[in-house]
Amino acid sequence: MGVPQVVIVGRPNVGKSSLFNWLVGRRIAIVDPTSGVTRDRVTHLLEIDGRFVELVDTGGMGTDDADQLAEHIKRQIEQAIDSAAVILFVVDAQQGPLPLDDEVARRLRYVNVPVIVAANKADTGVLGSQTSEFYRFGRKVLAVSTRANRGRDELMAAVAEKLPAPTETNGAPGEPTMKVAIVGRRNTGKSTFINTLVEAERMIVSEVPGTTRDSVDVQFELDGKAFLAIDTPGIRRRKSVSTDLDFYSTHRAERSIRRADVVLLFFDAAQRISKVDKQLSDYIAREYKPCIFVVNKWDLLADSMPTEKWVRYLRDTFRTMWYVPIAFITGRTGRNIKALLNHAQMLFKQARSRIPTAKLNKLVRAALEYNPPPLYHHRRPKIYYATQVAGQPPTIVLFCNEPRALSAQYQRYLLSVFRDRLDFGEVPIKLYLRKRLPSDTRDEVDAELQVEQ
Repeated sequence: MGVPQVVIVGRPNVGKSSLFNWLVGRRIAIVDPTSGVTRDRVTHLLEIDGRFVELVDTGGMGTDDADQLAEHIKRQIEQAIDSAAVILFVVDAQQGPLPLDDEVARRLRYVNVPVIVAANKADTGVLGSQTSEFYRFGRKVLAVSTRANRGRDELMAAVAEKLPAPTETNGAPGEPTMKVAIVGRRNTGKSTFINTLVEAERMIVSEVPGTTRDSVDVQFELDGKAFLAIDTPGIRRRKSVSTDLDFYSTHRAERSIRRADVVLLFFDAAQRISKVDKQLSDYIAREYKPCIFVVNKWDLLADSMPTEKWVRYLRDTFRTMWYVPIAFITGRTGRNIKALLNHAQMLFKQARSRIPTAKLNKLVRAALEYNPPPLYHHRRPKIYYATQVAGQPPTIVLFCNEPRALSAQYQRYLLSVFRDRLDFGEVPIKLYLRKRLPSDTRDEVDAELQVEQ
């Protein structure tokens, strides 16, 4: 399980971004009285009661966006809600419940995660006592004020209480069923591949592009191990999305990627890589999902083109995903399918691996000695301490004296070291830089580094 996400939602202008900045302790999200300023999700790593969470700010639900981005904002909010461990439903204590608040409450009625109503702008005790009318939403209500700095500790305590219990991801007995999403543009053989997996006509297979309109879960077993395959609709270029069916096909395919443990991105061996393929790979990377590039229908080219040529083609096209493994299969005959699933299992195991803190810190120290970070304002940046806080994806936090001093290039160097020396060779790694707190002493760090393996 990855770092749990605490998602802030609500109608426009209730102070969601102010609440986000207030909880984080510094100004990150844009705060402006203009409706719809926050469009994309904004995230920040936050420590609550000894546990790390990702705090997520979202746009206003029901925004009438002047730049015609209302649908984009809505999708960002839906994605945040889907991934939430706890939801903070922000309302305005001064205005009281409004019709848009009721709409938000209806949207949250059927979510399966805890929802806390944060009645913001309760700048005085009188306003705080008037928040009882929000209890009609059927949720716990806390009166807070970002301006008067009231109720922060109570809100943080309520979030900590609602967080899911930490789970181990060491691949112990009772390992969960691996969910594999099969994605790609239209007519790359995804449904044929699933039919071959289950040895039955579970999917409608057709040469007409776009036959699969919805994501479908198919359970099957291989060598006594259970799998869940998620067949997804073929994706069209965004400017070609002309019907509601096309729009929802894209939406459901993206949701399937978020649900999956491993994503198989399908290519047609006889077709060139398209813009749709690049959009899908970007989305997979943004969601930090383990992925395999699957070149399907390889029987059509096996005698005329060496695999090395397609490998170079993929590596040159997806330079930031150089660590992603590549498989060549024929879905119709089942060629190399078993090897593909075995490799997917390896990625699943890698993503769930946990590295002891002492081992991780020794590796970080060796990486710093071999290649120190470049000077920043005439001073050498320092990394004091590293720890893995979650799996799926592997999430590593580096405590340093100045997070801005470590350039993106140096962060890529550290990520390459982690992939080369740890169990994360073929999966995405989420890296956070955090300024060391005053309570983190050098003695504590040195003691941690000296722990025996």
